[in-house]
Amino acid sequence: MTDEPKLLAEPREGVPNVIDTLPAFRDYCSELASSHGSLAADAERASGFRYGHEDWLVQFKRDGAGIGLLDPQALAAAGADWNDFNRAVGDAVWILHDSLQDLPGFAELGMEPQRLFDTEIAARLLGLKRFGLAAVTEHFLGLTLAKEHSAADWSYRPLPRDWRNYAALDVELLIELETKMRAELKRQGKMEWAQEEFDYALKEGLGPRKEHPIPWMHVSHITEVMRDRQALAIVRALWTRRDELAREYDIAPTLLLSDSSIIEVAKRKPHNAAQFRSIRSINERVRIHTDSEQDKMFERYAPIQRKIKPSMWKNIIQDALALPPSEWPDVDGGAARRGDEPYRLGSQIDSRVEGTVSGTSASAQQGAQGGLPDSGGHAHACGNRHQTAVFA
Repeated sequence: MTDEPKLLAEPREGVPNVIDTLPAFRDYCSELASSHGSLAADAERASGFRYGHEDWLVQFKRDGAGIGLLDPQALAAAGADWNDFNRAVGDAVWILHDSLQDLPGFAELGMEPQRLFDTEIAARLLGLKRFGLAAVTEHFLGLTLAKEHSAADWSYRPLPRDWRNYAALDVELLIELETKMRAELKRQGKMEWAQEEFDYALKEGLGPRKEHPIPWMHVSHITEVMRDRQALAIVRALWTRRDELAREYDIAPTLLLSDSSIIEVAKRKPHNAAQFRSIRSINERVRIHTDSEQDKMFERYAPIQRKIKPSMWKNIIQDALALPPSEWPDVDGGAARRGDEPYRLGSQIDSRVEGTVSGTSASAQQGAQGGLPDSGGHAHACGNRHQTAVFA
């Protein structure tokens, strides 16, 4: 490896088009069936833009078949059968980076990976200090990848060429990377350990999604109000309505009302119209400025945002503030609950191996599915005075 890594700007065989028709899908399955070796795989979602977790693009590469960029939503509408894909790849090893991010989506589409090599898990076992795909390819292959579109709205169609290039690069080097990393794992005597970790990750990733036991506690920085039960009632009410609307309009909840706005309102508890108007974040449409092409992507959702009026949030806050203390969320061992089992920080973290790769990977999975509440203390019941808001 040279001291100065080379930038791989495009796949060696060029930037492929998207496979979004039934004939093209069947042709690619035929190519995969006649190819050999491991299968490099990755997926792109529309996180931060759409409500769901579904894949909007899945990428593959196998020696003899080249890179395939498949549009699973268009293929589903066309009647594609992923069992054709499963038969084509057989029991090939699937190479993924941070597999717990992508395996759940693959499983929901109907894919059935039989074996796994996770380059992130391997990097951790090999003692690397940086685990991102670009860092790992730089370390083992002396190549670095351009990553300009990692947070794009992958539901956008047609996909620009630059985006297709980015997606193809994600699988371009995985086969070479597996070869290098597998050899190093064997050299260090860690291959058996790695295989146990890969098998565990495969089982976890293909299993049912683990939902948060108290979904409204997804809100970022909720620990800032964990000692205030009335504030938690506001958080619960705003989160619940936001989630209903986001599901209805298929938009990311934070594009309707940010988590920071929910926490600010819960802390300030506006009791009249003037106090409500003084909270700018809940009276203005959510705007995200990145000084990039993403700004245009966010603006695609402006018509939906404009349908949600500040007066609706005001009414929800008023109703929450009018609740008697008996209807505020209970507080137990660091978790707010109402008719549910207490939720304790760390209760979902993999206890199989503390501080090892599987434990780390399980934590990464929770981050992908909404995550745990922020750590930083336990909540206790507190004697907040019951106040009713009156908005003029």
